[in-house]
Amino acid sequence: MLAMDLEIRHLQLVRAVAQRGTLTSAGLVLHLTQSALSHQLLDIESRLGTALFLRVGKRLALTPAGERLLASANEVLATIVQTEDAIRQLAGDSRGVLRITTECYTCYHWLPPVLKQYRRTHPRVDVRIDVTATNAPIDALLEGRLDLAVVSDRVLDRRVVTRPLFDDELVVVMTPGHPLAAKAFIEARDFAGETLLSYASKEESTVYQRLLLPAGVTPANLLQVQLTEAIIEMAKAGLGLGVLARWAVEPEVRAGRLQARPLTRHGFKRTWSAATLKDLAHVPYVSAFTDLLAEHPPFATPLAHEAGTGHGRPRGRRRRAQKSGK
Repeated sequence: MLAMDLEIRHLQLVRAVAQRGTLTSAGLVLHLTQSALSHQLLDIESRLGTALFLRVGKRLALTPAGERLLASANEVLATIVQTEDAIRQLAGDSRGVLRITTECYTCYHWLPPVLKQYRRTHPRVDVRIDVTATNAPIDALLEGRLDLAVVSDRVLDRRVVTRPLFDDELVVVMTPGHPLAAKAFIEARDFAGETLLSYASKEESTVYQRLLLPAGVTPANLLQVQLTEAIIEMAKAGLGLGVLARWAVEPEVRAGRLQARPLTRHGFKRTWSAATLKDLAHVPYVSAFTDLLAEHPPFATPLAHEAGTGHGRPRGRRRRAQKSGK
Protein backbone atom coordinates (compact mmCIF):
# COMPACT_ATOMS: atom_id res chain seq x y z
CA MET A 1 0.00 0.00 0.00
CA LEU A 2 1.29 3.46 -0.93
CA ALA A 3 2.05 5.55 2.17
CA MET A 4 1.19 9.25 1.97
CA ASP A 5 2.63 11.96 4.18
CA LEU A 6 -0.25 14.42 3.77
CA GLU A 7 -3.54 14.14 5.60
CA ILE A 8 -6.79 16.07 5.20
CA ARG A 9 -6.04 18.05 8.38
CA HIS A 10 -2.77 19.19 6.80
CA LEU A 11 -4.57 20.49 3.73
CA GLN A 12 -7.11 22.29 5.90
CA LEU A 13 -4.27 23.88 7.88
CA VAL A 14 -2.45 25.15 4.79
CA ARG A 15 -5.65 26.62 3.36
CA ALA A 16 -6.62 28.30 6.63
CA VAL A 17 -3.17 29.85 7.17
CA ALA A 18 -3.03 31.03 3.55
CA GLN A 19 -6.44 32.68 3.90
CA ARG A 20 -5.92 34.19 7.35
CA GLY A 21 -2.21 35.02 7.24
CA THR A 22 -1.38 34.01 10.81
CA LEU A 23 -1.48 30.85 12.89
CA THR A 24 -3.55 32.58 15.56
CA SER A 25 -6.26 33.60 13.11
CA ALA A 26 -6.20 30.21 11.37
CA GLY A 27 -6.59 28.56 14.76
CA LEU A 28 -9.89 30.35 15.29
CA VAL A 29 -11.20 28.79 12.07
CA LEU A 30 -9.87 25.30 12.81
CA HIS A 31 -10.65 25.44 16.55
CA LEU A 32 -7.03 24.68 17.46
CA THR A 33 -4.45 26.56 19.50
CA GLN A 34 -1.57 28.42 17.89
CA SER A 35 0.83 25.96 19.49
CA ALA A 36 -1.00 22.96 18.01
CA LEU A 37 -1.02 24.51 14.54
CA SER A 38 2.66 25.41 14.80
CA HIS A 39 3.52 21.77 15.61
CA GLN A 40 1.35 20.53 12.72
CA LEU A 41 2.98 22.93 10.29
CA LEU A 42 6.46 21.87 11.36
CA ASP A 43 5.37 18.25 10.95
CA ILE A 44 4.14 18.85 7.38
CA GLU A 45 7.27 20.74 6.36
CA SER A 46 9.44 18.03 7.90
CA ARG A 47 7.61 15.31 5.99
CA LEU A 48 7.84 17.20 2.70
CA GLY A 49 11.37 18.44 3.26
CA THR A 50 10.64 22.05 2.39
CA ALA A 51 9.17 25.25 3.87
CA LEU A 52 5.57 26.07 2.95
CA PHE A 53 5.42 29.56 4.50
CA LEU A 54 7.82 32.44 5.09
CA ARG A 55 7.29 35.10 7.73
CA VAL A 56 6.83 38.54 6.14
CA GLY A 57 6.38 41.08 8.90
CA LYS A 58 3.60 39.76 11.12
CA ARG A 59 2.08 37.54 8.43
CA LEU A 60 2.92 34.19 6.88
CA ALA A 61 3.35 34.18 3.09
CA LEU A 62 3.30 31.08 0.91
CA THR A 63 6.51 29.81 -0.67
CA PRO A 64 6.33 28.38 -4.22
CA ALA A 65 5.97 24.92 -2.64
CA GLY A 66 3.19 26.27 -0.44
CA GLU A 67 1.40 27.76 -3.46
CA ARG A 68 1.49 24.38 -5.17
CA LEU A 69 0.17 22.59 -2.11
CA LEU A 70 -2.59 25.18 -1.62
CA ALA A 71 -3.82 24.67 -5.19
CA SER A 72 -4.03 20.92 -4.60
CA ALA A 73 -5.62 21.43 -1.18
CA ASN A 74 -8.42 23.53 -2.66
CA GLU A 75 -9.15 20.89 -5.29
CA VAL A 76 -8.97 17.92 -2.92
CA LEU A 77 -11.07 19.49 -0.14
CA ALA A 78 -13.72 20.63 -2.63
CA THR A 79 -13.88 17.12 -4.09
CA ILE A 80 -14.26 15.60 -0.62
CA VAL A 81 -17.15 17.93 0.26
CA GLN A 82 -18.88 17.17 -3.03
CA THR A 83 -18.37 13.43 -2.59
CA GLU A 84 -19.76 13.50 0.95
CA ASP A 85 -22.82 15.40 -0.25
CA ALA A 86 -23.37 13.00 -3.15
CA ILE A 87 -23.13 9.96 -0.87
CA ARG A 88 -25.59 11.48 1.60
CA GLN A 89 -28.01 12.07 -1.24
CA LEU A 90 -27.67 8.45 -2.38
CA ALA A 91 -28.37 7.38 1.18
CA GLY A 92 -31.45 9.57 1.34
CA ASP A 93 -29.83 11.92 3.87
CA SER A 94 -30.80 15.59 3.38
CA ARG A 95 -27.93 16.94 5.51
CA GLY A 96 -25.30 19.17 3.99
CA VAL A 97 -23.51 22.51 3.98
CA LEU A 98 -24.43 25.25 1.52
CA ARG A 99 -21.93 28.11 1.33
CA ILE A 100 -23.25 31.11 -0.60
CA THR A 101 -22.33 34.67 -1.52
CA THR A 102 -23.58 37.41 -3.83
CA GLU A 103 -21.73 39.78 -6.13
CA CYS A 104 -23.46 42.80 -4.61
CA TYR A 105 -23.94 43.87 -1.01
CA THR A 106 -27.53 44.99 -1.65
CA CYS A 107 -28.52 41.40 -2.44
CA TYR A 108 -27.83 40.41 1.15
CA HIS A 109 -31.02 42.32 2.02
CA TRP A 110 -32.96 40.09 -0.36
CA LEU A 111 -31.67 36.76 0.93
CA PRO A 112 -33.17 36.53 4.47
CA PRO A 113 -36.78 35.79 3.36
CA VAL A 114 -35.45 33.16 0.94
CA LEU A 115 -33.30 31.63 3.66
CA LYS A 116 -36.25 31.55 6.06
CA GLN A 117 -38.37 29.62 3.60
CA TYR A 118 -35.48 27.31 2.68
CA ARG A 119 -34.90 26.43 6.32
CA ARG A 120 -38.48 25.18 6.61
CA THR A 121 -37.97 22.61 3.86
CA HIS A 122 -34.27 21.84 4.48
CA PRO A 123 -33.74 22.12 8.25
CA ARG A 124 -30.68 19.86 8.18
CA VAL A 125 -28.75 21.95 5.65
CA ASP A 126 -26.30 24.35 7.24
CA VAL A 127 -26.42 27.55 5.13
CA ARG A 128 -23.38 29.79 5.49
CA ILE A 129 -23.09 33.26 3.94
CA ASP A 130 -19.55 34.27 2.98
CA VAL A 131 -19.45 38.07 2.67
CA THR A 132 -15.68 38.00 2.16
CA ALA A 133 -16.19 36.36 -1.27
CA THR A 134 -18.42 39.19 -2.54
CA ASN A 135 -15.69 40.81 -4.66
CA ALA A 136 -14.52 37.56 -6.31
CA PRO A 137 -17.31 34.96 -6.13
CA ILE A 138 -16.28 32.87 -9.14
CA ASP A 139 -12.72 32.55 -7.87
CA ALA A 140 -14.13 31.35 -4.55
CA LEU A 141 -16.30 28.79 -6.37
CA LEU A 142 -13.38 27.42 -8.34
CA GLU A 143 -11.23 27.26 -5.23
CA GLY A 144 -13.87 25.17 -3.46
CA ARG A 145 -14.68 27.83 -0.84
CA LEU A 146 -18.25 28.34 -2.09
CA ASP A 147 -21.12 26.20 -3.34
CA LEU A 148 -23.33 28.89 -4.91
CA ALA A 149 -22.88 32.53 -5.93
CA VAL A 150 -25.44 35.07 -7.12
CA VAL A 151 -23.69 37.02 -9.88
CA SER A 152 -24.45 39.58 -12.56
CA ASP A 153 -21.24 39.33 -14.58
CA ARG A 154 -21.07 36.81 -17.42
CA VAL A 155 -19.33 33.57 -16.44
CA LEU A 156 -17.12 32.06 -19.14
CA ASP A 157 -15.48 29.22 -17.23
CA ARG A 158 -16.93 25.91 -18.43
CA ARG A 159 -16.58 24.37 -14.99
CA VAL A 160 -19.35 26.69 -13.79
CA VAL A 161 -23.08 26.34 -14.52
CA THR A 162 -25.31 29.42 -14.35
CA ARG A 163 -29.08 29.79 -14.14
CA PRO A 164 -30.68 33.20 -14.83
CA LEU A 165 -32.78 34.45 -11.91
CA PHE A 166 -34.10 37.96 -12.60
CA ASP A 167 -33.36 41.31 -14.23
CA ASP A 168 -33.18 44.63 -12.43
CA GLU A 169 -32.25 48.25 -13.03
CA LEU A 170 -29.63 50.49 -11.47
CA VAL A 171 -30.74 54.05 -10.74
CA VAL A 172 -28.98 57.16 -9.52
CA VAL A 173 -30.26 58.32 -6.12
CA MET A 174 -29.89 61.78 -4.62
CA THR A 175 -31.44 64.21 -2.22
CA PRO A 176 -34.71 65.69 -3.59
CA GLY A 177 -33.14 69.14 -3.68
CA HIS A 178 -30.19 68.12 -5.86
CA PRO A 179 -29.97 70.00 -9.21
CA LEU A 180 -29.78 66.69 -11.12
CA ALA A 181 -33.18 65.68 -9.71
CA ALA A 182 -34.75 67.93 -12.36
CA LYS A 183 -33.38 65.73 -15.17
CA ALA A 184 -35.31 62.86 -16.73
CA PHE A 185 -32.21 60.62 -16.67
CA ILE A 186 -28.58 60.86 -15.62
CA GLU A 187 -25.74 60.74 -18.15
CA ALA A 188 -22.09 59.93 -17.61
CA ARG A 189 -21.10 63.60 -17.89
CA ASP A 190 -23.42 64.47 -14.99
CA PHE A 191 -21.05 62.72 -12.58
CA ALA A 192 -18.24 65.19 -13.33
CA GLY A 193 -17.75 67.34 -10.26
CA GLU A 194 -19.92 65.06 -8.10
CA THR A 195 -19.08 62.60 -5.32
CA LEU A 196 -19.94 59.02 -6.32
CA LEU A 197 -21.01 56.80 -3.43
CA SER A 198 -19.91 53.31 -4.43
CA TYR A 199 -19.71 49.83 -2.93
CA ALA A 200 -16.52 49.12 -4.83
CA SER A 201 -13.32 50.91 -5.78
CA LYS A 202 -13.17 52.48 -9.22
CA GLU A 203 -11.22 49.46 -10.48
CA GLU A 204 -14.05 47.12 -9.44
CA SER A 205 -17.07 49.40 -9.89
CA THR A 206 -19.31 48.33 -12.75
CA VAL A 207 -20.64 51.88 -13.24
CA TYR A 208 -17.16 53.40 -13.25
CA GLN A 209 -15.69 50.83 -15.63
CA ARG A 210 -18.64 50.45 -18.02
CA LEU A 211 -20.03 53.98 -18.07
CA LEU A 212 -17.74 56.68 -16.71
CA LEU A 213 -14.34 55.47 -17.90
CA PRO A 214 -15.39 54.98 -21.58
CA ALA A 215 -16.94 58.46 -21.50
CA GLY A 216 -13.74 59.98 -20.11
CA VAL A 217 -15.57 61.23 -17.01
CA THR A 218 -13.96 61.40 -13.59
CA PRO A 219 -16.08 62.23 -10.53
CA ALA A 220 -14.69 64.80 -8.14
CA ASN A 221 -14.53 62.05 -5.53
CA LEU A 222 -15.35 58.36 -5.18
CA LEU A 223 -16.35 57.40 -1.68
CA GLN A 224 -16.36 53.66 -1.06
CA VAL A 225 -19.23 52.65 1.24
CA GLN A 226 -20.07 48.96 1.60
CA LEU A 227 -23.44 49.34 3.33
CA THR A 228 -26.62 49.99 1.35
CA GLU A 229 -28.19 51.84 4.29
CA ALA A 230 -25.14 54.11 4.59
CA ILE A 231 -25.23 54.99 0.87
CA ILE A 232 -28.94 55.81 1.16
CA GLU A 233 -28.45 58.00 4.23
CA MET A 234 -25.49 59.83 2.70
CA ALA A 235 -27.44 60.46 -0.52
CA LYS A 236 -30.36 61.78 1.52
CA ALA A 237 -27.96 64.11 3.33
CA GLY A 238 -26.71 65.51 0.02
CA LEU A 239 -23.21 64.03 0.40
CA GLY A 240 -23.11 62.43 -3.04
CA LEU A 241 -24.82 60.39 -5.74
CA GLY A 242 -25.52 56.74 -5.07
CA VAL A 243 -26.09 54.09 -7.74
CA LEU A 244 -28.35 51.37 -6.38
CA ALA A 245 -31.00 48.88 -7.43
CA ARG A 246 -34.38 50.50 -7.91
CA TRP A 247 -36.06 47.84 -5.75
CA ALA A 248 -33.65 48.58 -2.91
CA VAL A 249 -34.48 52.31 -2.78
CA GLU A 250 -38.15 52.22 -3.78
CA PRO A 251 -39.47 52.72 -0.19
CA GLU A 252 -37.34 55.86 0.26
CA VAL A 253 -38.39 57.19 -3.14
CA ARG A 254 -42.09 56.59 -2.46
CA ALA A 255 -41.75 58.41 0.87
CA GLY A 256 -40.17 61.39 -0.90
CA ARG A 257 -36.91 61.13 0.99
CA LEU A 258 -34.90 60.33 -2.15
CA GLN A 259 -35.11 61.02 -5.85
CA ALA A 260 -34.18 58.25 -8.28
CA ARG A 261 -33.36 58.76 -11.94
CA PRO A 262 -32.52 56.20 -14.67
CA LEU A 263 -28.86 55.77 -15.46
CA THR A 264 -28.57 56.83 -19.14
CA ARG A 265 -31.43 57.42 -21.55
CA HIS A 266 -32.08 53.71 -22.01
CA GLY A 267 -31.54 52.65 -18.42
CA PHE A 268 -28.88 50.38 -16.97
CA LYS A 269 -30.14 46.81 -16.63
CA ARG A 270 -28.43 43.54 -15.92
CA THR A 271 -29.32 39.87 -15.42
CA TRP A 272 -28.56 38.09 -12.16
CA SER A 273 -27.76 34.37 -12.21
CA ALA A 274 -27.07 31.61 -9.72
CA ALA A 275 -23.64 30.10 -10.37
CA THR A 276 -22.47 26.71 -9.14
CA LEU A 277 -19.84 24.18 -10.14
CA LYS A 278 -21.15 21.56 -12.57
CA ASP A 279 -20.74 18.76 -10.05
CA LEU A 280 -22.92 20.60 -7.52
CA ALA A 281 -25.64 21.88 -9.82
CA HIS A 282 -27.76 18.73 -9.54
CA VAL A 283 -27.29 18.08 -5.82
CA PRO A 284 -30.94 18.26 -4.63
CA TYR A 285 -30.53 20.71 -1.77
CA VAL A 286 -28.41 23.03 -3.96
CA SER A 287 -30.88 23.00 -6.86
CA ALA A 288 -33.74 23.51 -4.37
CA PHE A 289 -32.11 26.70 -3.13
CA THR A 290 -31.59 27.91 -6.69
CA ASP A 291 -35.28 27.23 -7.39
CA LEU A 292 -36.26 29.41 -4.43
CA LEU A 293 -34.01 32.24 -5.63
CA ALA A 294 -35.67 32.12 -9.05
CA GLU A 295 -39.18 31.99 -7.57
CA HIS A 296 -38.66 34.87 -5.14
CA PRO A 297 -36.65 37.67 -6.79
CA PRO A 298 -36.59 41.01 -4.93
CA PHE A 299 -39.73 42.97 -5.87
CA ALA A 300 -39.49 41.44 -9.32
CA THR A 301 -40.98 38.96 -11.74
CA PRO A 302 -38.74 35.91 -12.30
CA LEU A 303 -37.41 35.24 -15.76
CA ALA A 304 -38.71 32.23 -17.68
CA HIS A 305 -35.33 30.80 -18.66
CA GLU A 306 -34.45 27.24 -19.38
CA ALA A 307 -32.41 25.64 -16.63
CA GLY A 308 -29.09 24.04 -17.50
CA THR A 309 -25.54 24.85 -18.41
CA GLY A 310 -24.78 28.40 -19.45
CA HIS A 311 -27.05 31.40 -19.31
CA GLY A 312 -29.97 29.86 -21.14
CA ARG A 313 -32.47 31.64 -23.39
CA PRO A 314 -35.86 33.11 -22.55
CA ARG A 315 -38.82 30.95 -23.42
CA GLY A 316 -41.04 33.96 -23.74
CA ARG A 317 -41.14 37.70 -23.26
CA ARG A 318 -41.47 38.76 -19.64
CA ARG A 319 -41.63 42.12 -17.92
CA ARG A 320 -38.08 43.00 -16.99
CA ALA A 321 -37.60 43.52 -13.27
CA GLN A 322 -35.16 45.53 -11.23
CA LYS A 323 -31.89 44.58 -9.67
CA SER A 324 -28.99 45.55 -7.42
CA GLY A 325 -25.44 46.35 -8.39
CA LYS A 326 -22.00 47.23 -7.32
